[in-house]
Amino acid sequence: QVQLVESGGGLVQPGGSLRLSCEVSGSINSFNSMGWYRRAPGEERELVATITNAGKTNYADSVKGRFTISRDNAKNTVYLQMNSLKPEDTAVYYCNAAVTTYYNSRPYFRNFWGQGTQVTVSS
Repeated sequence: QVQLVESGGGLVQPGGSLRLSCEVSGSINSFNSMGWYRRAPGEERELVATITNAGKTNYADSVKGRFTISRDNAKNTVYLQMNSLKPEDTAVYYCNAAVTTYYNSRPYFRNFWGQGTQVTVSS
């Protein structure tokens, strides 16, 4: 069973910083990509950032220039460095692992999720 464990969430004032961590059982290189998603109260889940096994990153427009996703393959851990935090960043943040597997020569897309960690930005 693949398990993803997030940590690093908490309460921070606007303009502050937090670093989220996602420790994955097994090798993160087994996945095509890792990512962070978030769900704000009353809102649908949205993509925050992703990083492929080749190191390509992608960010939501709302966090570009403020958030940085990175990975440490030796530690099987993915990070999300969040700077210049805004109240709009308040949400539960979820770690995601995505992989394509094959069954009878057909591709299937699989996603694994962590339990989530709360980030609250408030003065």
